[in-house]
Amino acid sequence: MHGFFDRGRTSGAGRAGRAHGRPGPAVGALLAPAMLLALVLALVPAWTAGGTAEASPRPRAFTAAGLADLPALKPRMDCAGLVGLKLDGVTDAPVTITSATVSTAGAPAPYCDVRGTIAPANTIVMRLPVNGWTQRYVQTGCGGECGSSNINYTQAATCPPIADGTVAGATTDMGHQGSPDGSWAARNPQAQIDFAYRGVHVTAEVAKAVIARFYGRSPAYSYFNGCSDGGREGLMEAQRYPGDFDGIAAGAPANNMVVQNTFHHAWNVLTNLDEDGRYILLAGRLPLVHDAVMARCDALDGLKDGLLGDPRRCDFDPATLVCASGQNPSTCLSKAEAAVVRRLHDGAVDDHGRRLEPEISHEWGSELEWTLFVPAAQGQTVGSERFVLSFARYLAYTNKVDPDWRLSDLKFTAKSFWKTVQSSSYLSAMDPDLGRFARGGGKLLLWHGWNDQHISPQSTLAYHDAMRKTMRERATDAFSRLYLFPGVAHCGGGDGPNTFDVLTPVMAWAESGRAPGKIIASDAVRTRPVYPYPAVARYDGTGSADDAANFAPHTPRGTARPAYHWLGERLYSHGYQTWCMAKGTELACRPEQTWLTRRTH
Repeated sequence: MHGFFDRGRTSGAGRAGRAHGRPGPAVGALLAPAMLLALVLALVPAWTAGGTAEASPRPRAFTAAGLADLPALKPRMDCAGLVGLKLDGVTDAPVTITSATVSTAGAPAPYCDVRGTIAPANTIVMRLPVNGWTQRYVQTGCGGECGSSNINYTQAATCPPIADGTVAGATTDMGHQGSPDGSWAARNPQAQIDFAYRGVHVTAEVAKAVIARFYGRSPAYSYFNGCSDGGREGLMEAQRYPGDFDGIAAGAPANNMVVQNTFHHAWNVLTNLDEDGRYILLAGRLPLVHDAVMARCDALDGLKDGLLGDPRRCDFDPATLVCASGQNPSTCLSKAEAAVVRRLHDGAVDDHGRRLEPEISHEWGSELEWTLFVPAAQGQTVGSERFVLSFARYLAYTNKVDPDWRLSDLKFTAKSFWKTVQSSSYLSAMDPDLGRFARGGGKLLLWHGWNDQHISPQSTLAYHDAMRKTMRERATDAFSRLYLFPGVAHCGGGDGPNTFDVLTPVMAWAESGRAPGKIIASDAVRTRPVYPYPAVARYDGTGSADDAANFAPHTPRGTARPAYHWLGERLYSHGYQTWCMAKGTELACRPEQTWLTRRTH
């Protein structure tokens, strides 16, 4: 039983082994005596062969980047000696270290490649530098439904301690292996719990304990970096386990997971089908739409450069592309095609026009990325359909498995909506009250690409808006920043400068108090600054428009923005989240009654 009982745990060494670690909510009588002992052990530094691990002293010097100037530590034991390491009481289940070998694969410096299992089935993979560790721990997330354990620093690869190989890292497959079709979740409630929130947390606990044994000292600072589902994982940590990390970089977070993998992606497919089940809009038409959008809106940000600085300012109307009498059809759209373009941009609605997801499903300017759900030819199965089938058959509906479920089974009605989103109470990460995380000194950097074809930037904007309403603007701005990258697709790629470092700003904020400013994004031909929302980069009119030095921050006045009014807007709130445990082949979640469960009655 690994659901209810991990509710009140913090990381194995508290917040990076320092005094300001934040405990989770008390569980009281839910904990058996043995679990209470484990909880006590979890709140003190991890044990080493020679006694307790030392806590790192407060740094007194900082680098030019604002990072603490921490001395590099050598291991206190051989890499191979980690195999079979006793880690009783570190987390809520047995831990087995199965292998530990020195490697250089995929890293700039040699490291101890550690692999093991956290019961029942969470694979943990670690990289521990053998020539010098600068006392930082970085845990990485994974995308989709996970199922593999590969350390991938993505948009943090150029962060100095990662680039020089002096950071300790880890990741997890979140409690299951393989099966990208979602069948891994069938009648396996513990795997669902591990995927929902437990797997990342217990990995943090175990990794910190292993680090403390290996170096004789707990991490001075601990960080999480992830995108897509990895972004959801980071937000879930801040919401449920606020003591695990000092800083979190959460990119394109799939925090509204249930809505995203049902109504959002299903709408992408179904709204493009005619009465005979044939696609109306094909991918060959997307460049035509994109060119028209850019012709209309590219210069709105003061620079005609193939990027929309803020797509919400674009008032493009697809109806302007409808063919006139006698017009060459290769230069225009049919009325049906134009209507599909409008519906794909606007997002899912029911028959009464009520929004079933936040307004603006796909931003103007992102049309070339729509091949995720607009096929090149009839008869193709698009990515959006695969996402929905995988999720709806095995995960979306609590304790229900239906391998024969089809997109046509999803009804775009209010009744269907509330029935479907019940699993948001444990799968989604939408609680905007991060007070515990903030009070403990935690820092959060949210980021999203404006051209994201998988997850709408509006979801992240809505979450940011909910945080500012729940915690007040000043309190939110004291620990959180949001960055929106023009032209960038899902977690990278796209037309805009798409290489940047999101982790160093988080580290500097946590370690020296230097609040994040501009982030420089680059591609093969240009660099461009991106400023904390709501500021945008404006060309100053001098020098090359491909040089970030020639841009300055500008905060537009009166920018049109959605009000985030939609059927499920209350999902961005605190108080309906549940904690689950495996009971046979089913999930049992508490509390049983919340405002969300009452919406089905």
